[in-house]
Amino acid sequence: MGRKRAFKRRGPTRGKPKEHLRGNIEMNPRGFGFVKTSAGEFFIPKRQTNGAFDGDLVEIARMRSQQRGHGRQDSAEAGRRSEARVTNVVERAHESLIGRYEVAEPFGMVIPLDPRIPHDIFTERRLTPDIPDGSIVRVRITEYPTRRTAACGVIEEVIGDAGDTSCLIEQVMATHGIATAFPAEALAQAEETDTGIEEALRDGYADIRDRFLMTIDPSDARDFDDAISAEALADDPDGAAYRLGVHIADVSRYVQLGSPLDLEARSRTCSVYLPDRVVPMLPERLSNGICSLVPGEDRLCMTADLYLDAQMRLLRADIYPAVMCSRARLSYDEALAMLEEGIVPDALKAQDEKAAFDALRIADAVASARAKARLATGGLEFSTREAKVQLDSAGEPIGVQVRTKTRATELIEECMIFANEAVAMHLSDAVYPCAYRVHEPPPADAIAGLIPVLQEFKWFTRDMGRKLAVADPYAYQEALESCKGRLEETLVSTLLLRTMSRAVYSLDNIGHYGLGLDEYCHFTSPIRRYPDLMVHRMVKLAALGHAHEAAGMKDMMRTSCSECSQKEREAEAASSEATRAMMCIYMASFIGQRFTGVISGVASHGLYVELDMCAEGLVPVRDLGHEYFAFDPIRMTLTGTDSSKVYRLGDAIEVKLTEADPIMRRLTFQPA
Repeated sequence: MGRKRAFKRRGPTRGKPKEHLRGNIEMNPRGFGFVKTSAGEFFIPKRQTNGAFDGDLVEIARMRSQQRGHGRQDSAEAGRRSEARVTNVVERAHESLIGRYEVAEPFGMVIPLDPRIPHDIFTERRLTPDIPDGSIVRVRITEYPTRRTAACGVIEEVIGDAGDTSCLIEQVMATHGIATAFPAEALAQAEETDTGIEEALRDGYADIRDRFLMTIDPSDARDFDDAISAEALADDPDGAAYRLGVHIADVSRYVQLGSPLDLEARSRTCSVYLPDRVVPMLPERLSNGICSLVPGEDRLCMTADLYLDAQMRLLRADIYPAVMCSRARLSYDEALAMLEEGIVPDALKAQDEKAAFDALRIADAVASARAKARLATGGLEFSTREAKVQLDSAGEPIGVQVRTKTRATELIEECMIFANEAVAMHLSDAVYPCAYRVHEPPPADAIAGLIPVLQEFKWFTRDMGRKLAVADPYAYQEALESCKGRLEETLVSTLLLRTMSRAVYSLDNIGHYGLGLDEYCHFTSPIRRYPDLMVHRMVKLAALGHAHEAAGMKDMMRTSCSECSQKEREAEAASSEATRAMMCIYMASFIGQRFTGVISGVASHGLYVELDMCAEGLVPVRDLGHEYFAFDPIRMTLTGTDSSKVYRLGDAIEVKLTEADPIMRRLTFQPA
């Protein structure tokens, strides 16, 4: 008789710990999305979003191969990303939405204007029976959608009629939650504020009203928060050859921490620039009044005097509050005409001509030297263009102005960057908190998608590829320089720019990759940016030696940095959306006409084409021909399977405008 085999009872099997990956979902208008988490970026197929809206904080789970049931187009959009499904919406990004109201008795249905939110919101018609079909409304969401139920809500506000283009900007502001009215307490405080010049002088402000200072801004600028001065020195104790002065409106003198003005500015975080208006961070009495460095008026400022040697290297920086008086206001065009043609603008007084010419020439030399110095430390220079829709007195678009970089704009930009860097270094050396402007290197996955495209060009080398893979800024410079003047220049510049991370505000200094600087902050625009205001306060506390008070502000500053970064993105989105809407109104008169453009984007659903005037629209893939076009997400191409016709980023293309929809902010083209 054999022995009985003893069996050991097994306990419960220890499974792999369950992942709880979280991130904010970025929805695509076609229903799928992407979620960035600590474990990387995941693709969310259309059927796996679980009712999430764009911007929601979601919890996701990786998908096994047998769970993937999406179509060929979703596979193309997924690219190399892992796939996941939304298991839970942790926090909603939208309590209300803006949309077009449609009557569908017994319901009213709100179709969101934001194409990234593919869920209609149902309301009870009996609660709002007087709202006309086609109205633009704000709906508060009471029930979010699930796999089995629709979204429901209550109408809170009627904004206007969908066909009325005059309320387009109001629609954009409502969509992005842009506040327009100031609280009564903030307005009252602004009205009670005066310049306080004599009081400031008694408090120790330096008097620099005898120096020649001027502002240089766009011709349509309304608030002036920065002025410059520049002069040669003869007997500086440190041997400095030049002094560049950057003089910034002293907003912190008037907006005290914790005051009604401060709380409102902190809530808004920045001014919002729209085609027909500016929504300011501060009431107009401050932003366009006592803080604005208008010519001929005494104003309080924070001055950064930068002392330079003959090679324009910084020897020392003096940063202090002062009383100033701007002598001249130049537009960029006027400053450029003075620099390149010696033309004196009519507004410049005769006795100030020499001082203005001298200051411009020195500042121009500083700007040129600083730009070269930043390139030497890995700074990047992308050629960018900005479109501004020109409006008539009735607010109707009549043209498009494309702004490009000139010697005059570069002069001011480099002077401001120089001052921002000097102030960041000053606070870092003093060990005081600073709202740094930081910029991380490009993420590895973004660069990985770039290499296969660049490999097709003869100037691309393996060594360049190895350096790009580790985000070496000099490899970026080499690629930008190698493609200059070639057919692929637009393509390469666009692809390199798209790999860049977003710059944000942070108390933790990690440097600024794009500028090639170890320390950088925003100091030069406190009228329109709250981080600059925080930096001004820290400079003043450092001058007084109030380290304990500064340390007590760190938590508030850290929270504000995060909020400012987020609301800056919202303001940029609102500005871009409003510009697209006005561009569509302008372009509507050109329907049927032909244009030359450049392919600025490639997707499985078609080509995005940018015209010379910066207007961008879609050529749907169905209009490319009757054959099937295969999308290559790695090389960013669409290829006809029968004709082998290839469309790629950067290619020139002739198109005909077929639709201009200002409500959806959309232009549609056909190949010409």
